[in-house]
Amino acid sequence: MNQTDRPIANPVVVLREEFDDWAVLFNPDTAYAMGTNPVGVAVWKRLDGKRSLEDVVSEIKDGFEDTPDAVSEEIAAFINQLAENGFIGMEVKSE
Repeated sequence: MNQTDRPIANPVVVLREEFDDWAVLFNPDTAYAMGTNPVGVAVWKRLDGKRSLEDVVSEIKDGFEDTPDAVSEEIAAFINQLAENGFIGMEVKSE
């Protein structure tokens, strides 16, 4: 994933927020579901096709205390997992 790519949530995916800010993402096209923690929920809500990976990471660092040094890699891995399972697409900025 390129830093200029702008992840965008698949509009058919349902976010069902559960207790303690955890959530389940469900893709009705594939019948695939995955659970996510509060940080994942915050990332998901920022996947609007306008923010780059760098923007999302910056907002998460600002919004959560004690983010680990590897937060950039963890968010990139999460976004890649979402893409592999059809939860998101990419708005690619042409150079």
